[in-house]
Amino acid sequence: MPENHEPHVPTAVDLPLRDESGAPGVDLKTQILRFAVTGGLSAIVDFGLLLVLLKLGLPFVVAKSISFVAGTTTAYLLNRRWTFSAEPSRARFVAVVLLYGVTFAVQVGISTILNQQFPDDAWWRVPLAFCIAQGTATVINFIVQRAVIFKIR
Repeated sequence: MPENHEPHVPTAVDLPLRDESGAPGVDLKTQILRFAVTGGLSAIVDFGLLLVLLKLGLPFVVAKSISFVAGTTTAYLLNRRWTFSAEPSRARFVAVVLLYGVTFAVQVGISTILNQQFPDDAWWRVPLAFCIAQGTATVINFIVQRAVIFKIR
């Protein structure tokens, strides 16, 4: 840490792209693969629950909010233990909640806006909006989790 004891926030230049960060003994390629598998499983939880809640008649924003929470909870638990091999930490959990708050706004916002812009009768409306929003949130999540959150002790 710098002498003033302020935490260092990585810039684009010093994002960790080598094996020295993240899970001990797990290289970047393995972390990306594990993150993708975890993300895929979490997306199935998120999207599957979204479709069920929409079929039950919930408004889109409510259904998407609930499905997001279920999907991101799944992702956090799997990423903490498997992708980044991190022990439980109150500080890390708070950081993840803050990150997921940001990605919640990004994902639900993008998904809702696109869902409203696409034709109501288009079968691809919900899946396409979901994929675009999920992809954006996934990139944000991996970078912040690897560069900041799973370095917290």
